[in-house]
Amino acid sequence: MPIYHQLGEMPRKRHLPFRKKDGGIHYEELMGNKGFVGPSSLLYHLRLPTAVKSVEPLRNVSWTAEPERVVRHRHFRTAGLETGGSPVLDRAPLLFNGDVALSMVTPEKEDSFRFIQRDGYKPLYPGFEAHDEPSGGENGIGFVGYDHTTSNFPTLAPAILWLEHVMGFERFWEIEFHTTDLVPDQSHGSGLRSIVMWDPGSGVKFANNEPWRPFFRTSQINAFCEEQHGAGIQHLALSVKDIIHCVRELRARGIEFMPTPETYYDALPARLEKLGVGSIDEDLGVLRELKVLVDGDGPGSYLLQIFLKESSGLYGESEAGPFFFEIIQRKGDQGFGAGNFRALFESIERAQAEA
Repeated sequence: MPIYHQLGEMPRKRHLPFRKKDGGIHYEELMGNKGFVGPSSLLYHLRLPTAVKSVEPLRNVSWTAEPERVVRHRHFRTAGLETGGSPVLDRAPLLFNGDVALSMVTPEKEDSFRFIQRDGYKPLYPGFEAHDEPSGGENGIGFVGYDHTTSNFPTLAPAILWLEHVMGFERFWEIEFHTTDLVPDQSHGSGLRSIVMWDPGSGVKFANNEPWRPFFRTSQINAFCEEQHGAGIQHLALSVKDIIHCVRELRARGIEFMPTPETYYDALPARLEKLGVGSIDEDLGVLRELKVLVDGDGPGSYLLQIFLKESSGLYGESEAGPFFFEIIQRKGDQGFGAGNFRALFESIERAQAEA
């Protein structure tokens, strides 16, 4: 006789539509280790489960065990182990059997992937204090929510493959440019390539940058990775209802933003016409005053954005690092503003030159 064990809410019969509280339907998945003939579990997901496109070994492992199999107390002098290598791929085995290994590593380089294990640990991260109900201010600045995260990598390929084949993300947008595009005869410069990946189900977007030829080592992306000893998050974008009101409020509270040259606003009307955006709701003089950037794609479809000063400059502490926030208001345009992307890049270049 088959043995059935139920956890949580289930439909009255298998393979029937199982409604969620909002009226949607749960995603049903049959999980087993021998297809349809072995033990299996019927799972119901709130969101579409991740599809595994391929499973490949990372490295062949061949360990030699101690010939003496007597069980005895042992003192492992791990301080004498060599340092370096990957946190995942270069672990030194101490104890192992056919199922599990106890190993150790003192890594000195980054992996393109990380793992988080939560064994009953509910906080978002150590030190995070959650409230039963929201507390604090009334959100007078008008923040709406999360828009995207941008990260810098020494090279993009591992990160993009991971997001695509493991996380199930899709390509959304990409750009590449170099500062020598504007002054071709200069002997040095800085450039980037960026690929935005997104999850269509949730709308979550990750923008990913790498240095771009020909001056790879002088790129600010490469400088970021060298200073931070590896890849990391460059900035987080928050969406707002009214960016004009938001920026006025933040400036009144002493928040500083990355500078934008006056020439950007001198050329803005012609650039909006070239992009096909035409007229916008906001006064261009106010945007110049507040240093808010504009970009778009098509009639009446545009976005407004501005970037806070990086944390080390904002707080006057070098330990705060290069992380910064972006504030964005979307008015029909779901892109990333190719022109503003470059304006941000060149703004960071100026800030690094002045530091």
